[in-house]
Amino acid sequence: MRSERAGSPLTKHTPLPSGERGRGEGIVLTTNQDSLMTTRNRIKAHRKVRAGDLIPHEWNFRLHPDAQKTALAGIYAEVGFARSLLAYELPDGKLKLIDGHLRRDFDPNMEVDVEILDVNEEEARTLLLTIDPLAQLAQQQEQLHQRLMELTPAKSPELDDLWQGALDALLEKPLPPANVPTIPEQYMVLITCRDEHHQIDLLTRFKQEGLDCKALLS
Repeated sequence: MRSERAGSPLTKHTPLPSGERGRGEGIVLTTNQDSLMTTRNRIKAHRKVRAGDLIPHEWNFRLHPDAQKTALAGIYAEVGFARSLLAYELPDGKLKLIDGHLRRDFDPNMEVDVEILDVNEEEARTLLLTIDPLAQLAQQQEQLHQRLMELTPAKSPELDDLWQGALDALLEKPLPPANVPTIPEQYMVLITCRDEHHQIDLLTRFKQEGLDCKALLS
């Protein structure tokens, strides 16, 4: 039987004393006798909410192409709604999204389960920058992935395309880096002209002054 020595790397999960539990309740991770780390539990509630009543985050940088929307419709049809959205509460009581913008927009009248965090605006932005990249750091086991697909055939073409695309990306061998020439930094000024004549006048004047410029039309 293996014994635990001082300084052992074994990790124990120790609950917080009862007097310290509550809104910031968490778990104390004991890595050795000299090191303690407390992980705060920031989940404060779960609530059923009409999807369209959730406020999208203005700093959400993720776009959702049609292929992703189609895949979401496929998993809804095959399994159903199976993952809560992530939000935090504003001072006026409304919920602002951190994760789940596509599911919010998929059907605004759908009642969805929302996991509500006790975080402030800065912490919400931190999560926005972290959730997807953190998941992408996971490594995949190619053979296990393939076997899982064999055991669980997709019932819809939308899911089959999604799963096969993920497997193809896993099997894809990275290409050696090409010798791409370095492009020097360029500093530009964009001027909005009143009309075409104004554009021509400015272009002519700037070229006479020896400036490298060109006309653009939007």
